[in-house]
Amino acid sequence: MQAEYDGRQIVGIDLHRRRSVLVRMTETGERLGSTRIDNDAMTLMAEIAKAGEHPQVVLEATYGWYWAVDVLQEIGAEVHLAHPLGVKGFAYRRVKNDLRDAADLADLLRMGRLPEGWIAPPAVRELRELVRHRAKLVAWRSGLKASVHAVLAKQGLHLQGELFGVAGRQLLKKAPLDAAYRLRVNALLRLIDAVDFEIQAVSGPLRAALAGDPGFAAVQQVPGVGPVLAAIFVAEIGDVHRFASAAHLTSWAGLTPRHRESDTVVRRGPITKQGSTLVRWAAVEAAHGAGHAGWLSEKRAAIADRRGRNVATVAVARKLLTLVYYGLRDGHIRALAPVRAAA
Repeated sequence: MQAEYDGRQIVGIDLHRRRSVLVRMTETGERLGSTRIDNDAMTLMAEIAKAGEHPQVVLEATYGWYWAVDVLQEIGAEVHLAHPLGVKGFAYRRVKNDLRDAADLADLLRMGRLPEGWIAPPAVRELRELVRHRAKLVAWRSGLKASVHAVLAKQGLHLQGELFGVAGRQLLKKAPLDAAYRLRVNALLRLIDAVDFEIQAVSGPLRAALAGDPGFAAVQQVPGVGPVLAAIFVAEIGDVHRFASAAHLTSWAGLTPRHRESDTVVRRGPITKQGSTLVRWAAVEAAHGAGHAGWLSEKRAAIADRRGRNVATVAVARKLLTLVYYGLRDGHIRALAPVRAAA
């Protein structure tokens, strides 16, 4: 069959950290071959070459998929990225192995039922790497600062004010701590300084990458959104035109309520919390930072009276992300433009 078939081939890849399984099949689902390879660019190229010119290749958006997609696109394959949530049902089969996983991906692709993810171009992936690295560093710094407060609490000390500025460092230096606790606080402060240095080091390239980006400037018009949150929105959302509407973006970010319906039974629950965790966090942070910005304050208060403070915050975050959508799409946000005085 393999020698006789000269049509376009479908290739499913079950990608792992060290090794991967490839399954080739026809457009009608007949198996042409399968193999297991060590993860290497040249080896992958050689195996895909057996599928002829411009094969359709599908792999899951799993650990370290960037290199494989780049290699496949370089040799002319039509690459499809399977969304992990969409193929999660494979885990409940009675028989699950790498060969079956690769074959199922290929079957979904050829039948037109593949839940696809967006393949971000290299430039967007690099921008995301900078944004995510900075976010991780800030999270580490927050953990270190929390540890300092925890050590002080063990000694019954509750120092007032900002402890990590110039004046705060003097307070920490003079704090009456026993030897073991002093050693730990000093170590934590040195680690905080080191992380501060790394945050500054990544902030420079991040600013350079976003300089002149119209979307980056536009979304900072949104209440509560500064340069840091704007960078997260630009990097994580990427090409905003892949979303048909602002509602699609808020759904992708996991800020829309769950909906379960069967016959006459309808259940609506809390937000899905699927999609980009960083975008969702940034939208909620913007909602907290928006403060008492006119109409937002009224909207938050009205919802809080009916549904509670947390639901109101999420509703405001969803509205702010809607504004971010239009800022990235159009380069400006008409809803926030000053009203022209009547002539």
